Amino acid sequence: MRGLYLVTPDWHDTAKLLDITEQALAGGASLVQYRNKTADTALRYEQASQLQALCRRYARPFIVNDFVKLCIELDTDGIHVGANDTPIAAIRSAIGSDKIVGATCYGDLDIACRARQAGASYVAFGGFYPSLVKKYPSTTSPGIVSRAKAQIGLPLVVIGGMTTGNAQPLLVAGADMVAAISSIYLAKNPLAAARDFVALFDTAASTESIGYE
Repeated sequence: MRGLYLVTPDWHDTAKLLDITEQALAGGASLVQYRNKTADTALRYEQASQLQALCRRYARPFIVNDFVKLCIELDTDGIHVGANDTPIAAIRSAIGSDKIVGATCYGDLDIACRARQAGASYVAFGGFYPSLVKKYPSTTSPGIVSRAKAQIGLPLVVIGGMTTGNAQPLLVAGADMVAAISSIYLAKNPLAAARDFVALFDTAASTESIGYE
């Protein structure tokens, strides 16, 4: 797992949601997480179904946030859960060993260790910076990335007010994926914005290659 991790906003305009998501996928987004906390059951199913079909056309993983039943009904590639949601071990048992299970760990290495032991596929830390979409304390220390890289042994996702400027130090510290919402969905040119994020990873890969020579 590496690259731009796209998280959808709480939009009810499905056509707009699909349009910008497709631009981001065309720009190189590596994974899409459908997250809509305000949709009713029917809208959530409609949006998730169409987003999944879109991701399959681009051969990119599609996961849902929190709703285990939706994950199972649509046979999505996986699910992402918060620390206070359904336990990871129970989710892993319900959806199988071949699915992606992501875990929010905020700024807590102990939560990340427990998530790994319970069967998580990756761990997500944040928020690092103030977000225009999600309201939470932006108190996660950037130093947690290098510590987690050394201790956890799973792909690391960073989230919270991510821009191409403030994400770069976290990539240098060892982050594998950068989760973005507003930096893509509120961008004037979502395609270009996605490409800018992808370029960060290309640069990081070139730097790593030079380091090994």
